[in-house]
Amino acid sequence: MRTSLHSGHRQHEVRTAYALLTPSLIGVGIFLVLPFLLVFAISLTDWKLINTPQFVGLENYSYLASGTTFFHSIAVTLVFALLTIPPAVVLGLLIALALNRRLPGTTFLQLLYILPWVCAPLTLGVVWQWMLDPTNGLVNAVIGHRIEWMSNTALALPTVAFVYVWQNVGYISLFFLAGLQSIPTSVLEAAKIDGAGPIRMVTSMYVPLLRPTTFFVLVTSFISSFQAFDLVYGLTGSNPGYPGGTTDLLAVHIYQTAFSGSHQMGRASAMAVLLLAVIVAITVLQQRYFAKRTVFELD
Repeated sequence: MRTSLHSGHRQHEVRTAYALLTPSLIGVGIFLVLPFLLVFAISLTDWKLINTPQFVGLENYSYLASGTTFFHSIAVTLVFALLTIPPAVVLGLLIALALNRRLPGTTFLQLLYILPWVCAPLTLGVVWQWMLDPTNGLVNAVIGHRIEWMSNTALALPTVAFVYVWQNVGYISLFFLAGLQSIPTSVLEAAKIDGAGPIRMVTSMYVPLLRPTTFFVLVTSFISSFQAFDLVYGLTGSNPGYPGGTTDLLAVHIYQTAFSGSHQMGRASAMAVLLLAVIVAITVLQQRYFAKRTVFELD
């Protein structure tokens, strides 16, 4: 009798849980699963917006595999990720360590660091385009030397990467700060009693204990770098990819394929599907590397 009551209570809990999850599941289905299925279906067609979509199977994927522009865009995006993620993570950690000291003015500095991240990237791109203008820009006026920041093929992508890091470093620092504040003070005090100095505290205590936070930051930063578009659009003066394809990030390439020139919606959708596959693959690799979790056990 008791077993039957327990089983009935368990089933009631399961039904209640599914009922509470239903609104979220509907949202995931409408805004995530359904758009992906639609994009995948479009990737199997030849559609130029003004014509009727024609089913072509895997022809768009075959075209991407045999072409060079798509792989060039992936290479540019990987370089962009290497230029942005390591410095943003390192700077974010250093800023978090400084803010964690809770000196006067820390709250104001937190607001100051996060302000660029909450602003619209397109707006920031336009503002930085004006600041980097070779003739009338503020940056060249301060330097006292004319530099073609966005028209020089050697400087364009590093310049975009610098602005991207400036925009996102505050966001990263807040996550590291939250991770630092979740570390029990008794653990840190024990390390200091054992003679750990500032550098040893960072390398042997903070970095290992921040593994879960580092995993989250790396995954979100990687996904964000592969989706960067509006900042590039603003910095290049509505001409993403300029100059000479050096800023032709993958999201930019997808936009140009879909809405510029011949409006190849099928090819652009195929690129989007492959972009998702790349992001998932890299995320899985990062998850396996950071599989070890840090758990604080206190008596």
